[in-house]
Amino acid sequence: LEEKVISMYGLGMSTRDINKHVQEIYGIDVSAEMVSKITDKIIPLIEEWQNRPLEEVYYFTFLDAVHFHVKEDKAIVKKAAYIVLGVNSEGKKDVLGIYIGGNESAKFWLSVLNDLRNRGVKDILIASVDGLTGFSEAIKTVFPHTDIQRCIIHQIRYTLSFVSYKEKKEFAKDLKEIYTAPNEETGYSALEELKEKWSKKYPYALKSWENNWGELRTFFKFSPEIRRIMYTTNVIENLNRIYRKVTKTRSSFPTDMALMKLLYLSTINLTEKWKTGYAKDWHLIKGQLAIEYEE
Repeated sequence: LEEKVISMYGLGMSTRDINKHVQEIYGIDVSAEMVSKITDKIIPLIEEWQNRPLEEVYYFTFLDAVHFHVKEDKAIVKKAAYIVLGVNSEGKKDVLGIYIGGNESAKFWLSVLNDLRNRGVKDILIASVDGLTGFSEAIKTVFPHTDIQRCIIHQIRYTLSFVSYKEKKEFAKDLKEIYTAPNEETGYSALEELKEKWSKKYPYALKSWENNWGELRTFFKFSPEIRRIMYTTNVIENLNRIYRKVTKTRSSFPTDMALMKLLYLSTINLTEKWKTGYAKDWHLIKGQLAIEYEE
């Protein structure tokens, strides 16, 4: 019965629905307090999973946060679940850790990265991130040799938010010339041409490309196979969508641990399905990275 309750909880079912199903099948009432006590039995498993040793090197990591409402000091506050998804030397995906903290900040990310290092990670080759201020500095503090790629998809969305609806299609077409360029030189030339054409009408739209070019250009030095993996954080955003789906029946959580239990169970359910490698041509990707990061 406890296994069934934990399984239903992990699928995102509300306490009311769990009680209804258990009542229909077993004729037993299951209160919210009972569900909490039963699911508390997985807390040692969560702690073991969260502190497990990690591999020394991850070829790719994707870092992002998803936000939830949690009760704290008799008030409902917004909290961030910091998620780290890694791809190891065999091309296998794994959620390296989930950390519940305050609103997303570079300072908290620094503590997350230090935890990864304390659990055995010595190096990350490429980290794909969003545009949070101070994110790159936090990564470089812990893993100074990591190449950082700012998510191109996030960048495009941000840029187009300054463009009128009527001209978005044309602007997006011109913008595509930057990130589909064969090399950095051609990409930067496309940015210059875009500025010449649109800067008078939308002076702020392209400033972010100029200011963050150092982290937007990283993928240009790699092959199309590697670019497809690193240029966006979509892989972790897909993971976050699954987390939102299993938590949608709850407007808020009574504690951080109540949220953590659900995220952990859905993570275990998901990662059991990740049997195959991240990319079909992983042997090619691994060979190219071995040349790029020979040291």
